[in-house]
Amino acid sequence: MFTKNNILLIVLGFLTIFYNCSPRGDEQKTKAKVSESEIEVIDSTELVVEEVEIINEAENYISELGYIKITDSLPEILVDLKYSNDDNFLGFDFYGELQNAFVRYECYLKLEKAYKILQNQKPGYTFIIYDALRSVESQQLMWDSVKVEPAKKHWYVANPQKGSIHNFGMALDISIVNEFGEVLDMGTDFDYFGEKAYPSNTEKFYQNGELSEEQYKNRNLLMSVMAEAGFYISKTEWWHYNASSLDYAKSKYEIFSYPININTNDCKEL
Repeated sequence: MFTKNNILLIVLGFLTIFYNCSPRGDEQKTKAKVSESEIEVIDSTELVVEEVEIINEAENYISELGYIKITDSLPEILVDLKYSNDDNFLGFDFYGELQNAFVRYECYLKLEKAYKILQNQKPGYTFIIYDALRSVESQQLMWDSVKVEPAKKHWYVANPQKGSIHNFGMALDISIVNEFGEVLDMGTDFDYFGEKAYPSNTEKFYQNGELSEEQYKNRNLLMSVMAEAGFYISKTEWWHYNASSLDYAKSKYEIFSYPININTNDCKEL
């Protein structure tokens, strides 16, 4: 005796047979086969993703003026512009789009020589650049913000009315990184305002124990390499090296000017 469920199964079976035997059923099967045969297999390795060019107006302008981007020719050298982030004595970024280190060609040639000297003495070591070309507008901001005795202010920040050698692309703030990617300990932080940072006091502070033997050797390594390459050592900053005198830079090059757009409310108390 057939139940209702049995009857439904029998009916569905007949309908399926009827559909498959009909011309329309054959047509659907054919379409399915054609669709599978027409599927185009795309090799993902051949996909070309269009790169979006990021326009950096500041750096494009600097390049147009003839400055050399250090890492274009010396990619082994590291760059960490301290004024392009908040890790500086002002506590905020005031370089904006400027993320790379630029110098005049004369300065670059001396840096290239220094790098070769460093490699000969310490294979695997490299330099790290903390500052290079700096606009006179940034110089003015720094001059206005540094809080030291007025008579000593020019020891740490050049008066923008006279100009800094940084403003002509002829100076570098620099340190050394070892083969393990570690920045060498020089005894003070970058932008330390005090006598312990004076290169001329290196021996004194080593003898009284305020600089360790490692810090003493690290400073002397940096000073000797840069001096051999033709750089002039700053009197008050172990990290600062000039490729020429200020008078020479002024006689040969224009001072670099570029507007800065910052909110001075972001400045930390000094």
